[in-house]
Amino acid sequence: MSVLTSPRGKVEVVHCRRTESQDIYCIESLIRKFTHKLFGKLNIIYLLEKANLAVTLCNDKEEIMAQATFLDYPNWNVAKQDDWVSVFRELDSDIPCTPLNTLFMHLFVAVDEYSVGCCKEILRTVYKAVPELHFIFLIVPSYMSLGSTLITVFDQVGNIPCLTYEEDFAVHICHRHSHYPQLHVRKARVEDHDDLMPIFMHYDTILKETYGEYFLAELIEAQDEENHAVVCEVEGTAVGFMSVCSRVNMQLLHECFDLGPFHGLCFPHPDDVLESPQELSVRGSQDAELRSSSQSFQKIVEESQEPVSPDTMENIQGKIAGEAASEEALSVVQNGVSEPEDIEKLSEASPGCAQDHHGSSRSLASLLWPEEPVHFRPIYRGASAAFCIQLFCIDEKYEARSLDFMNFVFSLFSDKNFCVISLPHLTPEFILIQNFVKVVPFNTCTIKQDLYVFHRAGLLKSINIRFATLLDTPGVENLVSTLMLNKNILEDLARYNKAHKDPDGTLLQAFVAEVAEQIVGIAVITNEMDVEYLRSHYNIEDFIYFSHHQREEHGHMHHFALNPIFRHYTKFFLKEILRLGFKSCLYYPVYPKSREGKIAVFQFQNPYAHSLTSALHYLVPVRPRRQIVYPLEKLGINAPSKAVSKDLMGYALNHTNRKLTLEPKITINARIVVVGASSVGISFLETLVFCSHLKFNNLTLISTHGLPGKKLLDTEQRKFLASDHCYNDKDYALMSLCSWVNVVVGRMTGIDRATKHVVLSTDEIVLYDHLILCTGQQYQVPCPTGADISQHLTNGEVPNSSQRRYTGKVPCNHFTLNEEEDCFKALTWIRNNFITTEGNVIVYGNTIDTYTTVETLFNLGVSGSRIHLVQPPPASTITCINNYSVESAVADALRASGVTIYRDAILAQWNDGLHPDPIYSASFTTPTKPFRLQCSMFFSFCEKKVDYETFKALNDACLVYDGRLVIDTNFHTNDIAIRAAGSLTKFSNRYYSDEWTHSNFNSKEIGFQLAAAMLHLFDPTLEPVTEPPADLDQLIPMYKGAKIQGGILPGSYHYLHIAKPAIPTPLETQMAQPDYGLEIVTGSAANGTYFRIHINKYKMVETITCLSKEPFPTSNYICLFGQHEQLLNNLCARYDENLITDLYSYFTEPWCLAIFHDRFIDLRKELRQILASKEEEDLPSIEQLAHQIEDEEINPTEKPRQNLKRVFEDSIYKTLVERSTLDYLRYNRHLLPMYAWPGII
Repeated sequence: MSVLTSPRGKVEVVHCRRTESQDIYCIESLIRKFTHKLFGKLNIIYLLEKANLAVTLCNDKEEIMAQATFLDYPNWNVAKQDDWVSVFRELDSDIPCTPLNTLFMHLFVAVDEYSVGCCKEILRTVYKAVPELHFIFLIVPSYMSLGSTLITVFDQVGNIPCLTYEEDFAVHICHRHSHYPQLHVRKARVEDHDDLMPIFMHYDTILKETYGEYFLAELIEAQDEENHAVVCEVEGTAVGFMSVCSRVNMQLLHECFDLGPFHGLCFPHPDDVLESPQELSVRGSQDAELRSSSQSFQKIVEESQEPVSPDTMENIQGKIAGEAASEEALSVVQNGVSEPEDIEKLSEASPGCAQDHHGSSRSLASLLWPEEPVHFRPIYRGASAAFCIQLFCIDEKYEARSLDFMNFVFSLFSDKNFCVISLPHLTPEFILIQNFVKVVPFNTCTIKQDLYVFHRAGLLKSINIRFATLLDTPGVENLVSTLMLNKNILEDLARYNKAHKDPDGTLLQAFVAEVAEQIVGIAVITNEMDVEYLRSHYNIEDFIYFSHHQREEHGHMHHFALNPIFRHYTKFFLKEILRLGFKSCLYYPVYPKSREGKIAVFQFQNPYAHSLTSALHYLVPVRPRRQIVYPLEKLGINAPSKAVSKDLMGYALNHTNRKLTLEPKITINARIVVVGASSVGISFLETLVFCSHLKFNNLTLISTHGLPGKKLLDTEQRKFLASDHCYNDKDYALMSLCSWVNVVVGRMTGIDRATKHVVLSTDEIVLYDHLILCTGQQYQVPCPTGADISQHLTNGEVPNSSQRRYTGKVPCNHFTLNEEEDCFKALTWIRNNFITTEGNVIVYGNTIDTYTTVETLFNLGVSGSRIHLVQPPPASTITCINNYSVESAVADALRASGVTIYRDAILAQWNDGLHPDPIYSASFTTPTKPFRLQCSMFFSFCEKKVDYETFKALNDACLVYDGRLVIDTNFHTNDIAIRAAGSLTKFSNRYYSDEWTHSNFNSKEIGFQLAAAMLHLFDPTLEPVTEPPADLDQLIPMYKGAKIQGGILPGSYHYLHIAKPAIPTPLETQMAQPDYGLEIVTGSAANGTYFRIHINKYKMVETITCLSKEPFPTSNYICLFGQHEQLLNNLCARYDENLITDLYSYFTEPWCLAIFHDRFIDLRKELRQILASKEEEDLPSIEQLAHQIEDEEINPTEKPRQNLKRVFEDSIYKTLVERSTLDYLRYNRHLLPMYAWPGII
């Protein structure tokens, strides 16, 4: 906040923020004729789309006072976008302008009365936001004066001609030192104590309480060769302090952190052990090469003019996964075997990761199946090359200049190359740390702090981005030599140098980053050829206005590698790629892996392979869009183009554009650990990952089998288990959570709340700050009652074993299917043991998964006569399908297939009470007489429960457990650091809502709401949460998303049921209610043409049930939920008039496709907003009028509906609604070409 005073003495409190699209109207209102003469006639929307930085200044009422727009190339066409540096250096050789330190003002507008103050405040903000910036140029026609405002901050340096027509333009410059100067840094003196203590006390009083009032003076006095204290000062007053020390506990750091990429923070030594003995015998020659490379790397800091050797430093991408995965990756290796998710972190986050830090090359097979556990760590015998920052503090006003300290402190330690600092991991990432590289801890790390490293060479400002040449090839080879995809990079570089095109003829561009005549970075891009596909399949328009970007301005990034000591220049590298390549957008895809069984097969050399990019954290992930399933045959020539509707391999998309190049992300280092890869947990992670302005460094998922979506069996496993339609394999591919989330494969067996860590079954621990429990419930191994059927016992005569836990050995041919890995194991057993041709299969349970499993067995070739469906006594009167018509069709299909069905049967014994592994027979009791079945394979789908190990972990941690884990309405358990959601949980008894749990709601929505509740802890842009009144806290939240289940049932029936969240009630009971509404049914279940829609009393679609022999567009039908029947083309009226005989056909008609569009909900909100707005002063809005009629404040002579319709048609609302609807169709015509709009007919 700043205070501006006008010449007339008026005062305004103002603040600066990034310009937003809704500011455009106000900006245009501030433009004067003089503005056009200075800057030309501008399209403000277009200018903001292409601006690197746009700043709006507002007062405390959020009224816009001024706005300025800055780009990285000059306006008025006085120089080419990609070649302006030489032109401006010729003006004044004393101005060392570079693309790094220069911006150009393309627009400035302000309220006249405060214009001078606004201009100075904006420039101060810009210099503060961009620390590397030193010069801002302003170019205006030479015959124009700057006016009374701009002339106060800009000085003329010369004239340059225009490239397109004969006219000179005046060049004016604004220097940093006039607004936010660099700080003067010097050695600290005792007299600085009084200046510095208020700054320290503002942040913390612990040091004073611990070491006394004069601790700072004592620290300054204690300086020697190993300890130094420095200050930065402004006008003779100390405003910042840094204490540095050359004594660093290297042994502790080597034990806790992977310092291989930095050669252990030591100088190279002949006795360094960089490889394990086995590797040394094979790679002796390469060891010498690595040593020489490391030595040349250390030399760079001895002579600043020498080139930087990136060879060793680039290896950090292997351990940090090029920042593509996480800057604090946590991997758990079981029995020395790296699980697939660990390899995903190294190669799937962005395929093509670096080798191990010591330079050895390990094959994929050795990564997957090492012969023995390998825990080798390099041994460094050289002297320490690092000093540490012990204490740092700076006045908030000058924090943006924190890096000014570094030149001076490195000069104090001329023999050191690295500066390190350790911080508690919950410390917000301040500006100084943003220039450091975060070091990856080992999973055995005992230090509860993060370590950051800065290399002396990172201070060099001479970084230059340019197009690659043939002479750069050796330097690039040296840079990427340790990357797995280095061959691809070099091949593309060779293609660029040869023809500037890839094999498909697409334009290819290669850029290098150069420092001190050495290559430290490489990037290769092409023109994005699938622009229409990207627009229609991803929410690109969350970040750009598509119509303001030319087709050739979209670029596709194939490779990006940058020496990590220059990591803080990543955004500058991206900005220069856009400027030099004449691009406005860059896209980077992350393709899913291909798997064969449990062996990961990384297709390094396929056309989809992209090299590891250390820039991934500087890009934003783009949400995929829900796609309409088009009836292409019915649409004919009115179908979308093939560029939009083609079916490409799904991938996760990452993006940046000119607007984002100077937009910082907020870094969140809090350790957020999610236990359980359920739909709730995945939805929670998805929500956090797609917060584009936040960067979560420490997201960890603990799961028995890692991330779902591995496509182990293509689509077969989906037929074993019913689906809740929250996620499918393609959804997982489009998210690529492995790029952002550390995956720990294991089972939670304990929680230590005191030290905040989770204990795994492998005795590994995972530390957390926030623990999210989403394990859900699973099918458990049933516990036989032990009843001897030879005694002819009935159910009433045997003990109830439903609450008992099975503790024996699980038979090898017994399967409980909870995840796709379980399904894969079952399928493997079936194929390996000839179950398709011989032996009985028992399916035990009465859930919908029993039916989908039976259908899968049919598809695998198991005859119905060998399948026995045994159903235990139901726990309630509500069946799993809860629809008599559907149940009858399924029962008929089972009988027709020869499946034997046993009802109300309880498992008594396996193998007549003998050793149960494997199961040869199973005995059951019933209400009448027992029976015994031969068995080759046993599937159990009894009631889902909380896993015993999970229960024990929760119970031992003293978390309140009452049948399920108890939570409040904000997902909290009785530990503030532990939250839980999903079917694992129940609401506290104080809410008196035992019947309502998260199981009644949509899992994806639960995960989203959980994330939304937690984002208030991390996102400063959100309004702070206020505690609800005590009376409202007694109400449980009611979520509105549809509860969905579906699958393929016996008889090859495709089944789908969509319903609103509700307490389960028999369908007949629901229909008997007087306010039930009406049902619309077409077809018959037996024929596989059944389609049922329930319309509630408010005429809204509340339930949809489909049973069809043919596949149908599930995602389309889900969109029907919650829609008004009139929106569905007057569904009820048409049905009553017998105009609808087949709902399947009805919903393939072209009129309904707009409803299936993913942005239709936005249109509904916009129309609702129009009807709620007061467009005419003398008349109420349509919404107000409806309320007045409802409250009987007015009594129209005609029927209320007719009255509203007449008022609507006679007012401006009708025109506004029609215009908005037509705009929606016009803007989305690439996806909705079947609709006509004015202009095409």
